[in-house]
Amino acid sequence: MSLPGPASEAPAAPAEMPAIPEPAAQRAQAAAVSTVSRPRSRRRSVRPWIRAIHRDLGYLAVGLTFVYALSGLAVNHIAAWDPNFQNLQSTRELGAVPGDTDEAKAAAVLAKLGISETPRETYRSGESLEILFAHRTLHVDVASGHVVDEEQKPRFLLRAANWLHLNRGKKAWTYAADAYAGGLLFLAVSGLFMIPGKKGLFGRGAVFLALGVAIPVLYVVLSHGP
Repeated sequence: MSLPGPASEAPAAPAEMPAIPEPAAQRAQAAAVSTVSRPRSRRRSVRPWIRAIHRDLGYLAVGLTFVYALSGLAVNHIAAWDPNFQNLQSTRELGAVPGDTDEAKAAAVLAKLGISETPRETYRSGESLEILFAHRTLHVDVASGHVVDEEQKPRFLLRAANWLHLNRGKKAWTYAADAYAGGLLFLAVSGLFMIPGKKGLFGRGAVFLALGVAIPVLYVVLSHGP
């Protein structure tokens, strides 16, 4: 028998290369990057929640915003018009008014005008007979039968909005108004942090924020305050 030569021997497995240790400087740099990135990831995780709450609360506040905005516009111009009632005036000629007493004359006037409502008050002012209703007054010249009819018709939507805005309803509405005011504050504050970068609070947003604060401040200063 012949012995196997060197060529027939199985090749030896390559030896494993020893792991090269990571330099300390690289490990320190990686740790620093990881530490810096953590607050950013937290901020990114909070902003979607702010946007979602801002969006839903904005939808919820739409109805009340219309009420308070329309009422505010109406009340701001109260010197030029009555925001609660529409004032109407008309005249009628009834001729001589029969009756021995003011009450009888008032009844005859109402019958000729086709008014079935009971007046709140009837009194004489010189030659004029005043017939008062809740939102209507008849000025009747007893001698000639000339009638001036002054009537107030409520502006339904604006009157209801003003009633709520001025908090003339039940005390329970105070809680609704306070909740709405708190919601507006949240919308204002949360809106500051919704957009990052140059268009956000630390960019062009700061300019508009400064302008918004400056408008009431400058008006108070220039008008010498309250």
